[in-house]
Amino acid sequence: MNIDITSLKARTNNVVEFCDTLNFPEEKLKETELLDLKDVQVKGSIKRNLMDTFDIELNVVGVMVLPCALTLKPVDYPFTIEIKEDLETLLKEIDNNSFLGNSVDILPIIWENILMEIPMRVVSPDAKIDNKHGEGWQVINDEEADIINPALEKLKDLL
Repeated sequence: MNIDITSLKARTNNVVEFCDTLNFPEEKLKETELLDLKDVQVKGSIKRNLMDTFDIELNVVGVMVLPCALTLKPVDYPFTIEIKEDLETLLKEIDNNSFLGNSVDILPIIWENILMEIPMRVVSPDAKIDNKHGEGWQVINDEEADIINPALEKLKDLL
């Protein structure tokens, strides 16, 4: 997503605003836990500040499709990301020099922030565990987890 900043460099404008819908290729998604990214909308602006550097403000909204932790079925996970920072600092953090003459590619910034928003675990609201025990294991709920094993209860008195 290349943004033309010619007017900022020439000081004819102080702000460049943009709005776009992004699509990410499957090759990029295969490197992550994401099954899909849907409806990724980007709105933002790049401003020249008093230090003659550029500040970027982004609002990224979309839907991540992730595997359910229990059933591995796809689960839609909506996300919203707000980014407000110095543009050069952000590009240095992701080791990317995206200034291409009079334009800047902000797609690496958006991609890195989406990756940071991926939750560790997503569970589908309709996911059910049918098998709650097996050989050498069982699923316990929070009430059962608070019960102390009688064989280990005597150790509590030693402390």
